[in-house]
Amino acid sequence: MSDIKQKYIDAGQAHIFKYWDTLTVTQQDKFIKQLSKIPNPKDFISDVSNAISYSSNISSSKEFTQLPETSFSSTISSTKEQLNEWERKGLELIRQGKVGIILMAGGQGTRLGSDSPKGCYNVGLPSNKSLFQIQIERIIRLETLAGGKNLLTLYIMTSGPTFESTEEFFKINSYFGFNKSQIVFFNQGTLPAVNLDGTKLLLGKDKSSLVESPDGNGGLYKALSDHKILQDFKTKGIEHIHMYCIDNILVKVGDPIFIGYSASNNFDTATKVVRKNDSNEKVGLIVLDKEANVPCVIEYSEISKELSEARDPIDDSLLKLRAANIVNHYYNVEFLQKMIPIWIQSRKYLPYHIAKKKIGCIDIKTGDYIKPTIDNNGIKLEQFIFDVFPSVELCKFGCLEVDREDEFSPLKNAPGAARDTPAMCREKCLERSTRWIKANGGILATPDALVEVSPLVSYGGEGLSDIVSGHVYEDLSVIS
Repeated sequence: MSDIKQKYIDAGQAHIFKYWDTLTVTQQDKFIKQLSKIPNPKDFISDVSNAISYSSNISSSKEFTQLPETSFSSTISSTKEQLNEWERKGLELIRQGKVGIILMAGGQGTRLGSDSPKGCYNVGLPSNKSLFQIQIERIIRLETLAGGKNLLTLYIMTSGPTFESTEEFFKINSYFGFNKSQIVFFNQGTLPAVNLDGTKLLLGKDKSSLVESPDGNGGLYKALSDHKILQDFKTKGIEHIHMYCIDNILVKVGDPIFIGYSASNNFDTATKVVRKNDSNEKVGLIVLDKEANVPCVIEYSEISKELSEARDPIDDSLLKLRAANIVNHYYNVEFLQKMIPIWIQSRKYLPYHIAKKKIGCIDIKTGDYIKPTIDNNGIKLEQFIFDVFPSVELCKFGCLEVDREDEFSPLKNAPGAARDTPAMCREKCLERSTRWIKANGGILATPDALVEVSPLVSYGGEGLSDIVSGHVYEDLSVIS
């Protein structure tokens, strides 16, 4: 205990022990346990300082361009034969039990006006299904397409605020018909918050803990190691992973085309992207760092106006840099086993990113708990999952462009916002299934009618012809 305290004092953090003597033994033990999660506080404060410096001086000297053809393919322009080949490969790997799925579900629905995890949210589909139910049912249907049952394990990464409520939601809904033994819940980690100049840790309301927040989607890698998920992959014989985020209502969970594309090309890591059409769209881009000859992601704030508006040299109707990141990735498990210990030991691979926030904490001078309402008073830290991309050899990195209307509609903002709202997600989901109905001979009672197709009936528009051909569907019908 004294060794841990001294490390923090030597790192300039003596203030967090101001109320130490007023704490109970139990509180002290709990506090020390929390502090022990950071083995070297001096290094942590140094890493925070570097993150602040980076955010203030984003380099504009790097030259970015498109990924080479060897690392880029598109489902939009690929032949039907090629897509079928990738799909067959993916389904075979699923049938062999070699595919696992990671669902990033640590987000809360606070921006949506909900106290529940975002995955519990109902966007207003006629079936009233939550995001969790929609995605679980897609997995069930995918197993059917692969020709078996109990083929896929779903690993759900939650956060501290969502862990218990997520497990309870699955339990009270009988796991939505999925085998309970095929679901593994695990928590992402946390990072301490600091003051605005990054020099002081913030003390929590109880004076016996640091203020912490989830460590971002980049915390996945450490969580996989800490919770022995990597070992579970090995035990189960899982060789390929599809990772995605809960908020995308159109996501093709465990997409066999994506798995087949990645595995056929022997990629260590691959990512799905959608086409950026508007140069002003605030979205990260998958690009090539020309100097280092490595793949990376650049945020919209890191790209010049000139480069963001540059047109493709071959097709002037397209932007030059247009591979929009949707946080939908493939990983080769053997590669993860090798690289995760390296990634989590160095800020070179997983640097901290800062977000200035209004953070409730103890005012050390007065001992009062403060919760700012106007000005930011601190920094929350997070890590980004794609920061490890430059550590992947270019020849082992893949990027698959998919149709935005078919695969991407994120739930980000509350009703009434300009974009990415529940109503927009609902509309995009219904529009896609209605296209499937029309393509398979179904008839709409009115030209603007929208029809919902249960994921248990069709994963991607398949198997509908015998069900819908010649049938007339009223607006907001549900095919289940």
